[in-house]
Amino acid sequence: MNQTFISDLQSGLDALKASGTYKKLNHLASPQAARVQMEGRGEVLILSSNNYLGLCDEPSVVQAGIDGLKKFGAGTGSVRFICGTFTVHRELETAIARFVGTEASMSYVSAWNANEGLTASVVEEGDFVISDALNHASIIDSIRLAKAITKCTTAVYKHSDLDDLVEKLKANKGAKRRLIWTDGVFSMEGSIAKLPELIQVAKDHDAVLIMDDSHATGVLGELGRGTAEHFGVLGEVDVITSTLGKALGGAAGGFVAGPAALCDTLTQRSRPQLFSNALPPTVAASALASIEFIEAHPERVRTLRENAAWFRQAITEAGFKPLDGATPIVPIIIGETADAIKMSEMLLDEGIFVTGFGFPVVPHGTARLRCQISAAHTREDLDYAVRAIKKVGQKAGVLK
Repeated sequence: MNQTFISDLQSGLDALKASGTYKKLNHLASPQAARVQMEGRGEVLILSSNNYLGLCDEPSVVQAGIDGLKKFGAGTGSVRFICGTFTVHRELETAIARFVGTEASMSYVSAWNANEGLTASVVEEGDFVISDALNHASIIDSIRLAKAITKCTTAVYKHSDLDDLVEKLKANKGAKRRLIWTDGVFSMEGSIAKLPELIQVAKDHDAVLIMDDSHATGVLGELGRGTAEHFGVLGEVDVITSTLGKALGGAAGGFVAGPAALCDTLTQRSRPQLFSNALPPTVAASALASIEFIEAHPERVRTLRENAAWFRQAITEAGFKPLDGATPIVPIIIGETADAIKMSEMLLDEGIFVTGFGFPVVPHGTARLRCQISAAHTREDLDYAVRAIKKVGQKAGVLK
C-alpha cells in the first residue's frame, strides 16, 4: 500500500473535521418515510428527505418493484443496445414523456448520468452553452465535460438575472447554436426558475432551453407534472431532465425528456447509455408505478402543497426567517455555519433529522437548516418539528 497516498487522504479528512465540515453518515434500519428507525437513535422524524410524496414505502410502488424483480431479474446484464432493452424500460419512458409533456424520454441510472450524458452528446465546437449561477453540480459538471470534449464556448449568468442572460446571449450571437441550462427548482434556495420568461428569451435568441426539474417533478403543478405545469407552459420547454429518485418513488434513476429525435440521438451517442448498464428493471418497475400512482392520486400533491405552506407559516411565526418560496424546500437561515451544524446535531437529540448546510455549499453568513416537507408528514409531525426547532434555536442562542 502507498502510505504517502493514504497519509495525504487522512490529512484532508482531519482538516475537514477540524473545520467542522466533516460529514457523518446516519444509518437507517427502516424504509424512508416521515419517521424512520435510525441506528443508535430509535425513531426519528425526518425533515431532510426528497421523499416529497411519501412514495418510498407506498405499498403499490414497493410491490411493483418486487414484481419487476421476479419477472425481469436483478439486472440488465449489459448495455441496452448490446443485450436488449426490457419492455419495462419502454413502458417507463412512455409514461415519463406523457407525465412531463414531451414527445419522448430516455431513462438513465441517475439524474446525474442523464445530465452528464446530455450536454456532451448534443453540443459541438462553435456552440454556446450558458448556465444559471445556482444550477446543480451535475449541470455544472456536464457543461465542463462538454467543453473539454467539444471545445464549445460556455458562460454563467447571474442567478435568475434575465438581463445578464440576454446580454451574454447577444455577445455570442455568432455561435452555431445557443443552449440555456437552468434548474426548475433551485435545491438550496427552494426558489423556482422564471420559466415563462426563459422560454421567451430562448425564442427571441433562437436558443434551446434545457431544464433540470428534479425538485419539481411530482411536486409542482396541480397534478405534480413539474415547473412547466406550475406556470401553465406544459410542452413548451425544449428539453427536461429529472430524477426518479425524489418525489417519483425515491428509488433511483433519472431521465432526459424531449423530442423523439433527441432521445434517438442519445441512444446513438450518449456515453452513459453506450458504456453503462441500464436502470435495473426492478427500479424501472417501481418508478413506473410511482408515476401511475401520482396520476391516479393528485390529492397527494395537494397534501404536499398544504403541508409545505403550513410549515413555512408556522416556522415564521416561531421567529425564524425562512427564504420565501412556494416549494416544499424551506431553508431556515441561521447565519454561521457552526451554528447551523450545531443546531442540526441538537435537533437529532430531539428526534428530528434535518441537515445543516454552510459554506462552501452556500455563501458565508447564509448557513441554513434545509427543511424538506413531505405529503407523508402529519400535522402533528410538523407541529412537533416547529416546537423542537424553536426550542433548539433558543438553546443555541440563534433565536432570542
